[in-house]
Amino acid sequence: MIVTTSDVVPGQQVQVLGLVRGNIVTSKHIGRDIMAGFKNIAGGEIKSYTDMMNEGRTIAEQRMIAEAEALGANAIICARYASSSVMEGTQEMLAYGTAVKIL
Repeated sequence: MIVTTSDVVPGQQVQVLGLVRGNIVTSKHIGRDIMAGFKNIAGGEIKSYTDMMNEGRTIAEQRMIAEAEALGANAIICARYASSSVMEGTQEMLAYGTAVKIL
């Protein structure tokens, strides 16, 4: 599966199949919050949060790809990621794009 942020696949004609997306909502762990509090005072990367966000992006992208495959796509163009806080202590990661079939 080709996944690209561009709106075209150079030199290829595509059939647009539709919008696809994948998301995940994760929550913070109390241990992460305590360590994050210390890092907030001292400064520096909060590795556990970085790992949580990277894992969320990976899962959201896998779900987006699965949705595209179900439509018969062999590529996703205009791929984007977004994140937001759904409620206190949670984070949503969203991957979305346009499923296409390269002809």
